[in-house]
Amino acid sequence: MTAVADVTLDIPRGQVTGVVGESGCGKSTLARLVLRLLDANRGQVVFDGVDLATLSAGALRPWRRRMQLVFQDPYSSIDPRYTIRAALLEPLLVQGVALNAQQTSDKVNALMAMVGLNPTLAASYPHQLSGGQKQRVGIARALALHPSFLVLDEPTASLDVSIQAQIIALLEQLRQDLGLTYLFISHDLGLVRYFCDRIVVMYLGRVVEVLPTARTPPRHPYTVALMESTFEPDPALRRVITRLSGEIPDAFNPPPGCAYAARCPAACERCRSERPPLVTLNGHELACHHPVG
Repeated sequence: MTAVADVTLDIPRGQVTGVVGESGCGKSTLARLVLRLLDANRGQVVFDGVDLATLSAGALRPWRRRMQLVFQDPYSSIDPRYTIRAALLEPLLVQGVALNAQQTSDKVNALMAMVGLNPTLAASYPHQLSGGQKQRVGIARALALHPSFLVLDEPTASLDVSIQAQIIALLEQLRQDLGLTYLFISHDLGLVRYFCDRIVVMYLGRVVEVLPTARTPPRHPYTVALMESTFEPDPALRRVITRLSGEIPDAFNPPPGCAYAARCPAACERCRSERPPLVTLNGHELACHHPVG
């Protein structure tokens, strides 16, 4: 089985690049490939001109300081045996950053203040914190080594809506203050359109469309279906949702043509036999034989 195939992706410095798609489309696998938490069978992962895929574990270590991951589930991403202080200091310990007692205390206090947590919580254990507080700890831990690039793997998925808004506001403020670059993984297209500068749409391990801006009209039938399925709180803007029919193809035995053909109302015989390449037209990348519009 190939979880991610033929993905070519640029992540512009200082921007938020969103990746969306249904569960199982390869979003989290892509995130781990980008950070080399998983090794790709082939291809390159280029960061500031250096192909990370060619580096040994020792040579990769300094680069890991510059790229960090915020995990999806704050309840399981922090060791329950660690205090919040220990969790925040773990990246420095792994990287061999030596601090004296005063520097250590100042570092913990600064990280907690940066994400809006009271420093008195440093002695607490994860089970004593709320979900939103845990996710703030996860963000603070990711910032401990002063990275320039963060991969956010559905960082609000397990939080209620009001806390989601707080975490997104925090991430935006941190991006502005620290000049960060984000790769934002999500299945919530409404959130991605609000938060991201550009949107990458994946289906069954492949990129099917890249919207150059969050407000660019989609042209791939799958992206159109995703857009139409988002909930509009304003009753005047609500619409009838057309449900997708058909089944997602078997990832162990993908079809020869377009993977979306079995569910696409515009699919023809060419779609079922010939996989459409990802081509660029006026900055809009698209893989479809029958684009919308």
